[in-house]
Amino acid sequence: MGRTAADNGPSTSAASGWSAVGTGTAYAAAIVAFAYALMSLYWALGGHALVSTIGGYVEQFARRGGVLPVLVALAATLAKVAGGLLALALVRPWGRAVPRRWLLTGSAGASVLLVGYGGVNVLLGALVLSGVIHPAGSVDRMALRWHVAVWDLWFLVWGILLALATVGYWRLLRARGKVRADRAE
Repeated sequence: MGRTAADNGPSTSAASGWSAVGTGTAYAAAIVAFAYALMSLYWALGGHALVSTIGGYVEQFARRGGVLPVLVALAATLAKVAGGLLALALVRPWGRAVPRRWLLTGSAGASVLLVGYGGVNVLLGALVLSGVIHPAGSVDRMALRWHVAVWDLWFLVWGILLALATVGYWRLLRARGKVRADRAE
């Protein structure tokens, strides 16, 4: 018997409401992840532009050079690429190769980590910059501004987009009867 459109996985033409939002946000999450991966790859390949905006021990580590900073930057690149592929797996046909439960659990977990990490760092950084919190040690305010407005905000936005994509995927599966409301199969 031939395959129907419903068997081919999520598609924007068959999607409605949340699943259409989920599809768009999955692609947006992937773009954000891959763009962030390019920054890490640039630094892994020896680029130094914007390293001063990272600040602290990471900046010192990167400027010192050597094999270890390159390996750390390559690991960060691979993790960010994996995050982009995870987002795409929610909406691309090849994502069906991953069991639904794993895909939902992985994308939900990654969303929580990204939103938590980005959100806490943006909030605390903003509180320090606004003078509400006074750290005991010195603060590289320029690097902290970059973290609040760019680097940590990037994680937060990525996490929110991935969370919306995950909800869209879950709702699409639920509408097709492939997951129950209380448990992903």
